[in-house]
Amino acid sequence: MKNFLNRLVVVALLSPRLTVSAQTPPVTQPSPPAAPQTTNPYDDDDVVRITTNLVQFDVTVTDKNGNPVSDLKPEDFEISENGQRQEISNFSYVAVAASSTNATPSKTTAKPDPLAPPIPLARLSSEAVRRTIALVVDDLGLSAESISQVQGALRKFVNQQVQPNDLVAVIRTSGGVGVSQQFTSDKRQLLAAIERIRWNPSGRGGISAIEPLRYDEPKPSTDPTDASNFEGNENDYVEQSYAVGTLGSINYVVRGLRELPGRKSIILLSDGFQLRDSKGNSNTRAIDHLDRLIDAANRASVVIYTMDARGVAITDLTAADDISGVGIRGARAIPMNRSRMLFDTQSGLIFLAKKTGGFNIHNNNDLGDGLKQMIADQNGYYLIGYHPDATSFDPQRLRFNNFRVKLKRSGLQVRYRSGFLGISDEKMKPAPPVTTNQKMEKVLMSPFNATDAQLQLTSLFGNDAETGSFLRSFLHIKTQDLTFTDQPDGSHQAVFDLMAITFRGDGVPVDQVGRTYTIQLKDDVYTRAMRSGFVYVTTLPVKRPGGYQYRVAIRDAATERTGSAGQFVEIPDLTKDRLQVSGIAAFGSDQASFNLMNDPSANFTDGPRPSDDPDAGITGRRFHSGMVLQYACYLFNARIDRATGQPQLKTQLKLFRDGKEVFAGHESAYDPAGRTDLKRLPFAGALQLGAALTPGQYVLQVVVTDSASGGKKRTASQWVDFEILP
Repeated sequence: MKNFLNRLVVVALLSPRLTVSAQTPPVTQPSPPAAPQTTNPYDDDDVVRITTNLVQFDVTVTDKNGNPVSDLKPEDFEISENGQRQEISNFSYVAVAASSTNATPSKTTAKPDPLAPPIPLARLSSEAVRRTIALVVDDLGLSAESISQVQGALRKFVNQQVQPNDLVAVIRTSGGVGVSQQFTSDKRQLLAAIERIRWNPSGRGGISAIEPLRYDEPKPSTDPTDASNFEGNENDYVEQSYAVGTLGSINYVVRGLRELPGRKSIILLSDGFQLRDSKGNSNTRAIDHLDRLIDAANRASVVIYTMDARGVAITDLTAADDISGVGIRGARAIPMNRSRMLFDTQSGLIFLAKKTGGFNIHNNNDLGDGLKQMIADQNGYYLIGYHPDATSFDPQRLRFNNFRVKLKRSGLQVRYRSGFLGISDEKMKPAPPVTTNQKMEKVLMSPFNATDAQLQLTSLFGNDAETGSFLRSFLHIKTQDLTFTDQPDGSHQAVFDLMAITFRGDGVPVDQVGRTYTIQLKDDVYTRAMRSGFVYVTTLPVKRPGGYQYRVAIRDAATERTGSAGQFVEIPDLTKDRLQVSGIAAFGSDQASFNLMNDPSANFTDGPRPSDDPDAGITGRRFHSGMVLQYACYLFNARIDRATGQPQLKTQLKLFRDGKEVFAGHESAYDPAGRTDLKRLPFAGALQLGAALTPGQYVLQVVVTDSASGGKKRTASQWVDFEILP
């Protein structure tokens, strides 16, 4: 198995029309009608603008049932700043999400099959993003009980509510790492991040949302007005520190959202934080951080929604409370003190949401329903602008300018941002990156590919019986984006920087490499490279299973043009004996760039390799209608039938476009063909791209079903995206 991918591709190349299973028929079904095109309102202007010439902010209006109201006119609004009425100069309504992606499922719709393979989606471009959502899990303040509820609600949300045009991230407040690179439309990456959510024993949340009174804890006094009954004074500093930590983490997320497209929002799931101490005094540290967070969120056009993950908390005495020695008056004081604590921690969540145009959900045990309400709230909003006067930005009396919005139509609810600090956006704008490393890190952290220098990346999961799991990546570099200089010996030389980072599914970096490459090409190789580019091959051993995101960036030393690319790959735990499918290599049959893979002696040594076809090769995956697309992968951990001593596998090919299935082949029985290593079975074949397939982005999915598992079917799938050219 040392030449895993070498042999995998050889099978496909030497048998271009034969599969290990039955031959897949040509695809002749037409694609479904393309979805209606909508204008992205974020291409040119930010939602919130705070300049000396224009102050513009967003306003959400809903009816009594929470449905958006979109037929209001400027004369229906009355806006003021610091009590002074302002004349509306800019007004529009922005519908964020297409109705087709947010329709409420019918009550008669069949329940999804939990064993069915997930529907794959093509990569999301910046222009296609409609909503950007940060799901912030406050593991600094969640109890172990709440963590379990949050994980279940987030899984349901990702599987049922995330739409193809949503850019989403799952972020922990204790993470302390980069934010932007965690945003994705890939549900696999989101689910991997959810699985990594753990209760933080060093946080402010205990085992239960409302901790029972134990025998070894100080007992509350019999005076119900004594604030030390429930919260000891010695805990005040700790509580303040954790509240500041939570708010600081959210501020970090806001900064990461600042340059991302779409209707931007943060959904904070927390057990709350306190804005006053046990004596009733203001938590000045937390309030200061809160004020800065609100101004940053408003300037970044971020709406913050908050949810109390405790649901309906029980504050009365329970059987878990040890009230021995407390007395009747002390026992009566406990529920009151718990209720006060609950109110105080909820107040911080309510205040943060209200000041940024969102809302808070508390005393609701259905966290999934709460998430649905928050997403539905983002379907549309009004943009209202006015021309401020000089006092709004007076440096001598720097102040927070408060908005107020009134509606003249009754029966409606209006929500808006609290206001802004009297500093214009121009003065608040962060300095651009200066050093080479800063520029490279910026493009690496972006969820979108930088295209000044074009890169094409394919990362494949594989496993070797001797060396274990690995991530093998193919990076195609367009030679024309590099600057070559003529050398005295007649060769051509280019210098470029390359940086690559591997992140875990939750955004934690696990491996990083950076170096400067100098390449020299003779005339014949140079001519070929300028036509087709070249491919860098890298192999990274992976010791721990899980979700990984591999991102790479280059910078041309002469022009400072940068390019980046990224891909999420799941590395399964093969020791658990679950059916798995490796990464899929896909390439065209009428190109010679993969001939190098026929040579086992090459052994995929890391480094550059020539490319004959940047389009139909393994990195480009761009094909013309009528071409033959070849695919190859490995199947792991197939069960062995006791009667035959062979695996009982069935394979099926599916094609998707825009998340909708456009073709499903017949299930075909897999023939191991005398293979000795039945734990690692090669699967390869070819698929003709019929003329009825219209140009655009597609996803090829391989679905494998194992019938030899004690009467219970096991299913695994893997997919790869590609493009059909006009």
